Amino acid sequence: MSAALFAILWIPAVAVAVLAFVESYRLGAALNVLAAGLTFVAGLSMLFAPQYRTDILIVDDFNVYLVTLTTFVAFTSSIFSASYIGHELEIGRLTPKSLRFYHALYQAMIGAMNVALVANNVGLLWVGLEVATLTTVMMVGIYRTPAAVEAAWKYFILGSVGIALAFFGTILVYLVSQEVVGEGLQAMAWDVMLQNSAKFDPKLLSLAFVFLLVGYGTKVGLAPFHAWLPDAHAEGPTPISAVLSGLLLNVALYALLRFKMMLAANPDTIDVGQVLIVLGLVSLIFAAFMLYRRRDIKRMFAYSSIEHMGIMAFAFGMGGPLANFAGLLHMTMHSLTKSAIFFAVGHIAQVKGTQRIADIKGLSVTHPVLAVGLGLGVVAIAGLPPFGVFMSEFMLVSSSFARQPLLAVVLVFGLLVAFGALILRMQDVLFGEPSGPIGGVKASYVPLFVHLAIVLVAGLWLPEPVVQWFRSVAAQLG
Repeated sequence: MSAALFAILWIPAVAVAVLAFVESYRLGAALNVLAAGLTFVAGLSMLFAPQYRTDILIVDDFNVYLVTLTTFVAFTSSIFSASYIGHELEIGRLTPKSLRFYHALYQAMIGAMNVALVANNVGLLWVGLEVATLTTVMMVGIYRTPAAVEAAWKYFILGSVGIALAFFGTILVYLVSQEVVGEGLQAMAWDVMLQNSAKFDPKLLSLAFVFLLVGYGTKVGLAPFHAWLPDAHAEGPTPISAVLSGLLLNVALYALLRFKMMLAANPDTIDVGQVLIVLGLVSLIFAAFMLYRRRDIKRMFAYSSIEHMGIMAFAFGMGGPLANFAGLLHMTMHSLTKSAIFFAVGHIAQVKGTQRIADIKGLSVTHPVLAVGLGLGVVAIAGLPPFGVFMSEFMLVSSSFARQPLLAVVLVFGLLVAFGALILRMQDVLFGEPSGPIGGVKASYVPLFVHLAIVLVAGLWLPEPVVQWFRSVAAQLG
């Protein structure tokens, strides 16, 4: 095991044990940032470490890409969290005891997602996602208000149902695998399964994927399995909204894609690509129309996350070098852009004292820096050039028109509907008659503008090593 792989698993684990006993908010926030930063450095160094596999863990191009993205967004979100949560402590929404709980859970969430990403054992993959789900459930309800507790319970119940179905699907995969590979850990190793998938019973493997799709699809936030997501975003702390949209949804989609690759190697199984295309388009169209009816700004961007997870599902369902490349690029750009938007929205809700869109107006006058950050984030997530989201959507639309013109028309329709909703809802927020408090905010703007700068650069130029990296992963996905 490389030192980098060891570090991304053990730094968060040690940080959980330490932060659980740190009562000082400032020290706890600093240690949280330090631990997340060290984990990011370890994740970055995995790019230069040799590939690795055992029956328990695996390091390949696919998960190195996602570990790097996950640890980076977790690090920048911890910086944002330090200023955001400090304000919540000052106004009495959180107590020092709950903050100790919050910081320990934050590290547990990072560690669980890293475990899920580097797991070769499909059972360990399930455990990582389950632990990540439970930690975010507790963080969503940390305010202890009736609405926050309700949102946490809804998330817990729906998430538990989903993860139980995924567990049953995992058992079925093991059963079909052990008939060919033999009993033991080897029969649960994903790469061994992939090599032998063509020999598996296609009917049982297809049945297993149905349970996995519903189970992990609930975590991805695909419609109609999405009901927990808007409430969790609206009622939980905004740093958790950033992490949910930017990271946890990706990890769940990653799990689905690992199993998709397995079924694709067996020509007699169900066509997973067609299933993902349908779910992706349904999620996109549904979320695009729901954007028009949102009154809460965090809830609105939660539906935007459902929209973009639908776009990714559609891209990976289409498959092929260009569509997979577009899906990977969109996964990266959405993570960076949506987390940046939540960074801005979190501080805006604090200075205005509300999340109601109708009560947030004229930011360009009252808080110009936050208005610039939110405005650029909305322009980027709406798919306008020259940002990276435009490039990923342009590649996907081009690939779709070349292969399935009718599906491309539906895709473009959904994108245009969502674009109209975002522009309509954000006009008054940015340029309307100023309303609400005008005072300043103790905000860390660095994570917000670093994310937006990366998304802008990615829309103009991608370094050749990054392009080769994406091509390699796109080829793996088939």
